[in-house]
Amino acid sequence: MLILSLTVSVLDGFGLAMFLPLLQMVSGDGAVDPAQMGGLAFLIEGAEALGISLNLMSALAFMVVFFVFKGIAYYLNAVYVVVLRQSFIRSVRVKLLNALNVMSFKSFITSDAGQIQNTMSGEVSRVSLGFTTYFGAFQQGVMVLVYISFAFFIDVQFALLVTLGGILTNFLYNLIYSRTKEASRKLTGASHLYQGLIIQHVANFKYLRATGMISTHSEKLKNNIIDIEDSNKKIGILAGIGNAAREPLLVIVVAAVILIQVMLLGGAMGAILISLLFFYRALSSLMGMQQSWNAFLGVSGSLENMQDFLEELEEAEEVTGKLNFDKFQSEIKCKGLSFSFGETQVLNSIDLDIPINKSIAFVGESGSGKTTLVNVLAGLLEPSEGKVLIDGQSIQSLNKTKYQKRIGYITQEAVIFNDTIYNNISFWAEKTPENLKRFYDVIEQAALTEFLQELPNKEDTLLGNNGINVSGGQKQRISIARELFKDIDILIMDEATSALDSETEKAIQESIEALQGRYTLIIVAHRLATIRNVDKIVFMHKGKIDEHGSFSDLMQRVPRFRKMVELQEL
Repeated sequence: MLILSLTVSVLDGFGLAMFLPLLQMVSGDGAVDPAQMGGLAFLIEGAEALGISLNLMSALAFMVVFFVFKGIAYYLNAVYVVVLRQSFIRSVRVKLLNALNVMSFKSFITSDAGQIQNTMSGEVSRVSLGFTTYFGAFQQGVMVLVYISFAFFIDVQFALLVTLGGILTNFLYNLIYSRTKEASRKLTGASHLYQGLIIQHVANFKYLRATGMISTHSEKLKNNIIDIEDSNKKIGILAGIGNAAREPLLVIVVAAVILIQVMLLGGAMGAILISLLFFYRALSSLMGMQQSWNAFLGVSGSLENMQDFLEELEEAEEVTGKLNFDKFQSEIKCKGLSFSFGETQVLNSIDLDIPINKSIAFVGESGSGKTTLVNVLAGLLEPSEGKVLIDGQSIQSLNKTKYQKRIGYITQEAVIFNDTIYNNISFWAEKTPENLKRFYDVIEQAALTEFLQELPNKEDTLLGNNGINVSGGQKQRISIARELFKDIDILIMDEATSALDSETEKAIQESIEALQGRYTLIIVAHRLATIRNVDKIVFMHKGKIDEHGSFSDLMQRVPRFRKMVELQEL
């Protein structure tokens, strides 16, 4: 880029330099005095060495050639900048995505969703603008140096005076720069907040409308929008001041220098005019550089945020083992397992065995540690103390991605993508005969066949945003079908039926029971009807395993469990 920028500037300088012999030809006797061109006399001497006598036609021809080649170099430079920018932004987006993908779950759940959303969308666009303006300032800076060099070759005195004038104008722009940078930082912070509020507004829209609180939440959003636009307004006004001052300052500096040079120092007007051309270019480039730099500072808050965010993601990277994991073969074993969030202990000295293809359910009051324990078993959270062994190997030693590919995970809020039933279940697998057969097999296992046959578009039916077009029970069955399509060994169901009506819950229970013996089922249950027939129920209390056994066994031995059953009128 430096080479291309220099080429553009030098060719432009050579083209402008040809104006001096043209002025000599039309204003005098047609003769050209190379001495008046100062250090650029080599252009005329070079032409004469090639046997080309300098006249009006040859001077014009040289000028045209220089500017044509300048145009070609300018085009190549512009194309190269676009290629660099696209490569840079693609690299930034991929780096952000990769860093987010390996972020530990513990760090993720304590992070700012608004910052993540804003940094990965709006901030990347502002970084792209930052790239453009940064290199715009760089290119303009190269041109300033080249044009000033040309001016010094022509007339050193004139060049020194104009350079001094250019330096003086820079004080105004330094003041604009500092104010712009401050406004940019405020804009980035307000944008993070906006993205977080928008996420909440959309996710909780039904509640806000139903309770009449939407206007209250909207006020927070409106105040945030005002803050954003105030920052944008300040940046815009500062940019406007810089742009408006550019031309007047340029003319004032040039006029003052011409007066000093001609009236006080007795400079030759021809040389002054050519130097003036170079300095007009140089000062235009200087103002352009200042304008681009100010625009760059306008997004500098985004650049700082991007750097900080990437560093946070790198610090939050999950540590994974190297041991390959192809298939779950024997058992999951917990030995003295404890887990804490900060100073709050959630799990305390858990000892547990889960044999392959057995079904186990965790029950207990809210806050007893059921979901946290399941998250540790799934490799989402690292034990604070103790061990989790998968087929005799520590879970920390396993390649987490390979291990988690053998796990199906169904939560209370079913994960539904805004796409077709087929794509939701197959995770966008190609519609090959093998994949279609597998699709219909898991549809049967999840008790969705009758539902699918009633739909006009069958597997190509769109489910809508978050599955708005289907019921809660159908969403859960689709979730079950998706996990079965993946070829898994372990199926985790975290309160998957707690939000369902009794009839749908019974259907899901039948689906779960049909899977017993074929998969290792780990179930977190609030509604106890779904776990009557599991192989083992683990009753948890305050982060510990209180008791474990069959449904009927716990009914007889554990008063707390019996009370839970009676409260649910089973």
